Amino acid sequence: MSSFRTPLGRARGLGAAKHGVGHWISERVSAAALIPLLLWGVFAALRLASLDYDGAVAWLRSTPLNPTLLVLLVTFSFLHMHGGLRVVIEDYVEKNLSRAACLLLNLFVCALFGALAVFSILKVALGGAV
Repeated sequence: MSSFRTPLGRARGLGAAKHGVGHWISERVSAAALIPLLLWGVFAALRLASLDYDGAVAWLRSTPLNPTLLVLLVTFSFLHMHGGLRVVIEDYVEKNLSRAACLLLNLFVCALFGALAVFSILKVALGGAV
């Protein structure tokens, strides 16, 4: 079978990195999970718009389904954002040091704000000081 790679390309080992498919699948899975969660989130936001703070806290504490779905919405949103920004950084930041710094910053910012959001939801839902 004939190879389309140049001898120099074969010598350097250039070609597919064999990890792009995993990123592509994780983006599609998170996007598919976000569809029903966002529909529920819009419904919840419209419901919460008519309530005051105490009503919103009561709504969040009323059933275990509300905080569970809210935590899933926040988690999948930050995972999807992290994956999308990772692809943009890998494609458009050329210098290795800058790329590594941007990828680490992306990871830490998404993890920090995702964890803060989940902590806040759980604190209110489980009856912490409000």
